[in-house]
Amino acid sequence: METIGDRIKRKRKEMGMSADKLAEILGVSRSTIFRYENGDIEKVPASVLMDIACALNTTSHYLMGWEEELEKQSAAPDNIYPIGVKKYPLLGEIACGEPIFCNEDRESYVISGADINADFCLKAHGDSMINARILDGDIVFIREQSMVDNGEIAAVIIDDEATLKRIYYDGKTFTLIAENPKYQPMVFSGEKLNHVRILGKAIAFQSDVI
Repeated sequence: METIGDRIKRKRKEMGMSADKLAEILGVSRSTIFRYENGDIEKVPASVLMDIACALNTTSHYLMGWEEELEKQSAAPDNIYPIGVKKYPLLGEIACGEPIFCNEDRESYVISGADINADFCLKAHGDSMINARILDGDIVFIREQSMVDNGEIAAVIIDDEATLKRIYYDGKTFTLIAENPKYQPMVFSGEKLNHVRILGKAIAFQSDVI
């Protein structure tokens, strides 16, 4: 079975890129690249995988080898129209409130409509986004991207922790706004900006019927 390392190595060679060049782009050693490719580092953090994917002109979704399409089922009767579905990788929980540790390991899949333009999904935890109708336990679908427009909701990594918030950036200050007045804005500027990273844009959410 092809591994993440196999895909990294294949894409790197397809681009004619040396391990030294990739290491330079990522700011790591040449030996680290080979450890990724040989599978010595089995669990590559999502943020690192995004950097590798960007350097190799691909997506972390591809590097992970996540299958997007479910196998076609047998033909339905003429009067029944099949609904297109897709498997979205489900990562760990993301905080709707105070940031929590970002579990980057793949846990399982969520099956939903194939028209959702997302790369993966996360389970919301907390109540800070309730005014955006995102409740504790909801599944939030994320499209992987490093920037979003002001006012959009995004999954954000703060150091090794993650949270879901509405984003505002004015060129100097990065502000995360909750959709619940009991939570104060989280404001980052200067050197603190180096500790904040956008994982992706929230595209859709899925709630259970109560």
